[in-house]
Amino acid sequence: MFTWTAAGHWLELAVAFAAMLLVVWLIDRHRRRRGTSRAVIGAVAVTALWCMVGSATGGTSLMASVGEVARNLAWLFVVLKLFARDHRDETVAPVRPVLAALALVELFQLALVFLTVRFGAFAAAVTTIGKVSDLFHLLTTTGALVLVHNLYVGAVAGQRAAVRWNCLALALLWGYDLNYYTIAYLGHGVPDELVVLRAVAQGAALVMIGIAARSGGSLRLSPSRAVAFQSLMLLIIGVYLIVMVGAAQSVAWAGGNTGALVQLGFAFGTTVVIIALVPSTRLRRWLNVVLAKHFFQHRYDYRAEWLRFARTIGRADANAQPLHARVVQALADITDSARGLLLVPGEGGALVLAARWQWATLDVPAVAVAHDAVGFLERSGFIVDLDQVRRGTDHAGEVALMPEWMIAEDAVWVLVPLLHFERLVGLVVLGRPALVRELDWEDFDLLRVVGQQLASFLAEQTSHAALLEASRFDEFNRRIAFVMHDIKNLASQLALLARNAERHADNPAFRGDMLVTLRNAADKLNALIARLSRYGAGTVTASEPIDAADVVSAIAARTNVALGHDQVFVADAQPCRVLAARDTLEQVLAHLVQNAIDATEGQLGVFLHSRIEDGQGVIEVIDNGSGMSAEFVRTRLFTPFVSTKPGGFGIGAFEARELIQAMRGRLQVESREGLGSRFTIRLPLATDPKIDTGGEPHSVPGQHISAPHIPAPHISAPHIPATKAALS
Repeated sequence: MFTWTAAGHWLELAVAFAAMLLVVWLIDRHRRRRGTSRAVIGAVAVTALWCMVGSATGGTSLMASVGEVARNLAWLFVVLKLFARDHRDETVAPVRPVLAALALVELFQLALVFLTVRFGAFAAAVTTIGKVSDLFHLLTTTGALVLVHNLYVGAVAGQRAAVRWNCLALALLWGYDLNYYTIAYLGHGVPDELVVLRAVAQGAALVMIGIAARSGGSLRLSPSRAVAFQSLMLLIIGVYLIVMVGAAQSVAWAGGNTGALVQLGFAFGTTVVIIALVPSTRLRRWLNVVLAKHFFQHRYDYRAEWLRFARTIGRADANAQPLHARVVQALADITDSARGLLLVPGEGGALVLAARWQWATLDVPAVAVAHDAVGFLERSGFIVDLDQVRRGTDHAGEVALMPEWMIAEDAVWVLVPLLHFERLVGLVVLGRPALVRELDWEDFDLLRVVGQQLASFLAEQTSHAALLEASRFDEFNRRIAFVMHDIKNLASQLALLARNAERHADNPAFRGDMLVTLRNAADKLNALIARLSRYGAGTVTASEPIDAADVVSAIAARTNVALGHDQVFVADAQPCRVLAARDTLEQVLAHLVQNAIDATEGQLGVFLHSRIEDGQGVIEVIDNGSGMSAEFVRTRLFTPFVSTKPGGFGIGAFEARELIQAMRGRLQVESREGLGSRFTIRLPLATDPKIDTGGEPHSVPGQHISAPHIPAPHISAPHIPATKAALS
């Protein structure tokens, strides 16, 4: 005969079985580093044990009461972990005390269980203890619901979607308990129907926990393929349980000893389903394909994604981030990543850091991705899931090419190449989101299309910067024309002086004034010609073997004398003979040292090093000043006519790099805001047999070394009073 008590026992057993399956699945996801919390796994396991105890002994037994205490404590610990997800347990002071108080109230239930056992013979005492227990349950559920509400409402926008399903599950769990114990407290007992419905509420909450772990917390009503597949499997299991329960109850109504046979058949049939269906990879794949084709359209709302992409990239207000940071954000929004990097091609074709988006702590080497990996990404356009690389999965030979620093850093998740006309213009490195999921073909297609669009924006910006630089060079040429015009005027005046000297050379006053005028004019011309003669021919003074340590020591001594105190220190000057033009190298070092002094504002020291490294001569200029951002180093430091100094012409760093390259060397920069900068000059060694000096200047074909800042004021005429007297 059908009874609500029997139905409640069966339902609690079914929920316990489903919870155990969920525990196994969650443990597997945790083992594969999919973001499943240990606290959630433990809470689901405790819930499964509680349901088993309730099914065996009854939902109101003393053992079930102890199990319920353990269940509530486990889920309260989950709430604490969810608060700690975005570190709000540190900023919201009342969270931990409230959780501690609720846990203490739950622990009082154990004392009440002991009292019930102790005074079980007295009906009045048991009734009173039951009332107190119901009141404590009401306190716990009310406080827990308040915490769940604050957890969801107070979450930041990026974390709210991640905790949504968990909050719904906990709200259902404790919301039903609130009504359950309210009726128990006011009605002197609980109807059997509510006990059955409580098992149903537990099952629904566990389903929500499973959805939260699998889908990353999305609340959209159109589920992903994976969630639809899991839901179908749960539906099949649920239908099977209902059929078996109905069959068992039908046999029980018929009477006889067939009830035990039905229970045995139920257990046997369930075991067969688990053994036959769950491990079958072929069957699961077939069901997944069927769901993808017939029960599911698309994971993404492409209209919403495109509008968000346009808003992110098209921002032009004063608070907008630089374009390179917005490029990272546009891709991170798609995968719910909270941080990322942008790498762009540098000298030699390797990728270097261009911008960070909410990832200031990641240490990125100067050469982030080697040239070989760049070629692979450019040829294949392959989106790299580094979790698969770490597991050894090699789809297209990318495992051996990925940088070790990316593989070692577990927070680095996905690499998205930005291709423009089959040319790599950038690589976006996405950080691991709060809830990680396996990317599928739809994710890859969307990331690839968005990456191509972002590559177009970056290429357009690069072209615009090149046009702007060309226009600035044109302006610079006009300035040089003005200077040459003044030189021409000065030459004409000197010619006039020469003609007057032929007529008045015997005049002592004229000769005195003429000497002063000639000396002033010669000094001005020599200084101007010396500066102009270094540029425009594509060459530097002939390179010769010099000791870099001597140059470093000379620059430090000369600078300290000019400053009047010691601020430049030679920390390590190892003998290092390089091929370079001494005057040119001193000019570059003097510029870098002066910039370092300006960056430290005269408070900290500047340190110079010289050594031999990797078959090259290395000179380093290190300061502990304000430092520079990666975006500034990439887009502004070596850009002509861009200066942060008042009145600066912005050509010094560009000039230094061009001069070093003309000597067949390299100038590298490493800098971090607030920590300082390191400028590294690498030059060929004088003992390198591949270098043939030949006593001639080294020229880099097609390379134009532009002139430094030469103001264009009017150069006044020489002072020639005697000429005026002679002409009067």
